[in-house]
Amino acid sequence: MSLLIKNGRVIDPSQNIDDTLDVLVERGKVKEIGKGVKAPAGTETIDAKGCYVTPGLIDMHVHLRDPGLEYKEDIVSGTMAAAAGGFTSVVCMPNTSPVNDNKTVTTYIIAKAKAEGAVNVFPIGAITKGSKGESLAEMGELKEAGCVAVSDDGHPVANAELMRRALEYAKGMGIMLISHAEEKALVGEGVMNEGFAATELGLKGIPWAAEDVATARDVYLAEFTGSPVHIAHVSTKGALRIIRNAKARGVKVTCETAPHYFSLTDDAVRGYETNAKMNPPLRSADDVTAVKAALKDGTIDAIATDHAPHHLDEKDIEFNLALNGIIGLETSLPLSLKLVEEKVLTLPALVEKMSVNPAKILDIGRGTLKAGAVADITVIDPKAEWIVDPDKLASKSKNSPWLGQKMKGAAAYTIVAGKVVYKK
Repeated sequence: MSLLIKNGRVIDPSQNIDDTLDVLVERGKVKEIGKGVKAPAGTETIDAKGCYVTPGLIDMHVHLRDPGLEYKEDIVSGTMAAAAGGFTSVVCMPNTSPVNDNKTVTTYIIAKAKAEGAVNVFPIGAITKGSKGESLAEMGELKEAGCVAVSDDGHPVANAELMRRALEYAKGMGIMLISHAEEKALVGEGVMNEGFAATELGLKGIPWAAEDVATARDVYLAEFTGSPVHIAHVSTKGALRIIRNAKARGVKVTCETAPHYFSLTDDAVRGYETNAKMNPPLRSADDVTAVKAALKDGTIDAIATDHAPHHLDEKDIEFNLALNGIIGLETSLPLSLKLVEEKVLTLPALVEKMSVNPAKILDIGRGTLKAGAVADITVIDPKAEWIVDPDKLASKSKNSPWLGQKMKGAAAYTIVAGKVVYKK
């Protein structure tokens, strides 16, 4: 089956392409890019006039909750949400039940995704057994089973010696280690960012130092061991300063942020809004400004959603008791396109952070439209306006701070290996 995408603005930073071109797909791979491309008889055609055509978007930080927590989300609903958001690949964290710390769980995720998933699913294995921070998981087994990285996301590895060994083993295994940088002793009983809003609301705060101290430790351990490290969901100006300085010294550190950290401040918590409760917490306006500056100067390598679905009963309760996290797969694209509108990023730079760089960091062979590459493609309509209606979201969970709000920009088509898996 052949597919021709015509008249779109093709943006592929991996080839320095930004032009109105046609893209021909044959047998699930990119066959040709150019002007006036001729297609075989019977080829399906998509007219992408007025749209952007990019390498398939990649979300390198999602929680699919499968196995064990399928009442929140599962591989089917999570990948449908990803497709609706324009993502052709998602990378899922190991905090399932049981934790993905062994070959059996990894194999289950991969098999179910292949059989029932709408998009590619790449699993992340745990750094430590059960993500308990006590002893290392079998990284070699996890990589062999198909994991593309290791992380105890949601649970920082508190023991610095164990983290050192984890970095050394990950380097030896050739697998990326993703750090959840958080100093729990400083977090204490905090439930939101420490600041004016927390004081007014009478809620215990989490200081920015909790993220900065942990980021500094893991960056220095990466420098000491010569091992690459990726810092997840960066939210503070201090952590970004640490990462920027480390990169200047040649430390092998990359990092990501999420749309909520450049779109919202801790003021969103007012009214005890549990859909604005997350970890790390929403920060100050100064931190939002710093995140945008770090996106612009390249300190931040990737934009990931940290899609964290929760059941209504886990959010529609007292703020102190509500679980951390929001869904993000279906709102990430329009929120990120605002960065282009605000001239924080160019379109090619945005595509780098949402496709090219995640693929490079995790070495998953995606993020390009080069001839011969797997035809994972996102066609984006930048002018599409829509309302975040909980009844129309593909995700099982509806815990979003943007419910009822108007969005601009959406995936018109999501194409995985040459097959249209979503059409708006």
